[in-house]
Amino acid sequence: MSQQFDVVVIGAGPGGYIAAIRAAQLGLSTACIDAFKGADGKPALGGTCLNVGCIPSKALLQSSENYHALTHDFAAHGITVKGSQFDAAAMIARKDGIVSKLTTGVAFLFKKNKVASLHGVGRLLGRQQEKWQIEVRNGDAVELVEAGHVIVATGSRPRPLAGFDVDNDTVLDNAGALALTAVPKRLGVIGAGVIGLEMGSVWKRLGSEVTILEAAPTFLGAADAQLAKEAFKTLTRDSGLDIRLGVKLGALKRGRDLAIGYEQDGKAETLKVDKLIVAVGRVPNTEGLGADAAGLKLDERGFVMVDEFCHTSLPNVWAIGDVVRGPMLAHKASEEGVAVAERIAGQKPHLDFNSIPWVIYTSPEIAWVGKTEEQLKAAGVEYRKGSSSFAPNGRALGLGQAQGNVKVLADAKTDRILGVHVIGPMASELIAEAVLAMEFKASSEDVARTVHAHPSLSEVLHEAALAVDKRALHG
Repeated sequence: MSQQFDVVVIGAGPGGYIAAIRAAQLGLSTACIDAFKGADGKPALGGTCLNVGCIPSKALLQSSENYHALTHDFAAHGITVKGSQFDAAAMIARKDGIVSKLTTGVAFLFKKNKVASLHGVGRLLGRQQEKWQIEVRNGDAVELVEAGHVIVATGSRPRPLAGFDVDNDTVLDNAGALALTAVPKRLGVIGAGVIGLEMGSVWKRLGSEVTILEAAPTFLGAADAQLAKEAFKTLTRDSGLDIRLGVKLGALKRGRDLAIGYEQDGKAETLKVDKLIVAVGRVPNTEGLGADAAGLKLDERGFVMVDEFCHTSLPNVWAIGDVVRGPMLAHKASEEGVAVAERIAGQKPHLDFNSIPWVIYTSPEIAWVGKTEEQLKAAGVEYRKGSSSFAPNGRALGLGQAQGNVKVLADAKTDRILGVHVIGPMASELIAEAVLAMEFKASSEDVARTVHAHPSLSEVLHEAALAVDKRALHG
């Protein structure tokens, strides 16, 4: 007889495993199906984020930042080191250790919360007597389980690029870019999005000549234009990334090196590199899910169609994370997972998509939440803004990272904060205060009247809030 559960989650990424844990906490018998295997061939929970995405990339970014600081920045602190060496293999081994610790941690959490972990590919077969039948296929082994509710959390995969087939030897996707054991002399990157910028930053700091080719004519089109302009200037001037915009790709020729033909400003060019990272976005992963047979509706781009509550076209089937509309962000997936589990349990949670932060972990970091100036102008919303720089901030100067600024946008009539944009040190941490302020419908005056520790980086956000009312104290 098939195993029966109240809830079966398909996918154990940040959305899926969190949904499963929350469902179990609410007293629902829960199973989570996942097919990911680590480099050792063993099941590894956590999805793309923990295994070949968010977590390993941040580990490599930190290692490369440490090395760059040792070789470029420490002298200003009176610290000099002779004969410093870098071991790429050791850096990768450290990254792998962190990944292993976190993926085994998810397995521990499943055990602690009594979530059944089923390894294999989950496929919807149909519904009988208000129970969904789900096939779990692991090689030749097939198991059937039943569930009252199904949560689809199958995530996304790298978008393929015609003519640039990934072999993870010379042409790499995100997984290959995270597994290099030697620093390539010349590294090409196609795509100036989050993955391209972060991976390009890692290997540039370690000695690669990095060239990024981007099809879009503008840089970071989703970000506030002023922040994007500052980021482009900093990443090209200070970080040394060669970012080429408005590129029309041609053919890739493989030989002793990789030759990428492209056109820019009407002129034919060729870029020769030793390794090439293809980072042109991600697409929803519904392969093997059985969507067509089950009648699960997908949109024209392949995303599972859901309503505002993450309910699909099928009764008691939900979908969250990268496989549905909205930003492909791990924290967005997690919060959707919590919300769906609570809805299944009869609760009425709320998730405000306008208060979801975005972060790019370059140096300096880039983060924002809420609306950009361009979005507010397009919507005809009257607003006021205040900006403040890290340049005079005592903490930033002490860190040797006094680049960037903070911008606060507030409604002209109500003063309610509509957006906050940060480029600078620890932007990923600073943005949390802005998210909390927006979640509680705070005004810029609320932040301006809040005491911030001195000296701290958070004072720059405080100054920006003061500047909305034209009463900044340090600028």
